[in-house]
Amino acid sequence: MLQNSAPTREQMITAALLYAGPDAVLTGAEACRRHGLRVDRSDGERLHLLIPHDDRIVSSGFVTIERTRRMPRATVRGRIPLAPVVRAVLDSVRRVRSSGPIAKLLIESVQHGGCTTRALRAELDRGSQRGTAIPRRVLGEIDNLRSVSELHGRRAASRLAVPPTHWNPVLHTEDGTYLARPDAWWDDVGLAWEIDSMEFHYARSDHAKTVARNSRYAQAGVAVVQTLPSRLIEDTAAVLGEVEAAYRAAAARPRPRVNLRS
Repeated sequence: MLQNSAPTREQMITAALLYAGPDAVLTGAEACRRHGLRVDRSDGERLHLLIPHDDRIVSSGFVTIERTRRMPRATVRGRIPLAPVVRAVLDSVRRVRSSGPIAKLLIESVQHGGCTTRALRAELDRGSQRGTAIPRRVLGEIDNLRSVSELHGRRAASRLAVPPTHWNPVLHTEDGTYLARPDAWWDDVGLAWEIDSMEFHYARSDHAKTVARNSRYAQAGVAVVQTLPSRLIEDTAAVLGEVEAAYRAAAARPRPRVNLRS
């Protein structure tokens, strides 16, 4: 270092790799980011490196060293050797103790990291069993989910008197025109539940799509309950009360002429 300021992230990674030795690979949250996944950086986050089991380097400072008999073949990006996406994701989540961040990263890895739930489960089975209880449970819940907010919705919906009949169905109008794909759907009364917010959209164009979707719902006469993901977590009972009230209101009127396709 030739400056008086604090080291940059790149300098810290370089130092960690020099410390850990020529066979070390970067894994965990930082490797996930370098694979293109969206991972929040937590306070005091350490760099996580894998080294061969016979090496005798130990954790120090901002570096967590993990000795392993299953050294992965590194993927080099920007001259940094990274663990493969599946390994990096699971090395990250097994050090987390809250299901929310775990679900968020696992869903992100499936939707944007090229992972499959099958590959993630296989890697869990092959690796260390420490810290895998919550990831295993979450993996059992996330098949076909589009967001972590939908996971919270499914968990909350199990408390409803009448749970949704379908999750993520494709809806069409009578003439076959595409209508929408709601998070949850009650087919008996024609009620849609959308758990969405700008905070989960990737671009303003996605927000425009949400507005257009709501217009199509209105034109088709479909009742919609829209819920902010944060409110679903913070005020679950009130949200469920709104959903149940909307279900009763939808049941009291003719069902809209909408066709369901799974």
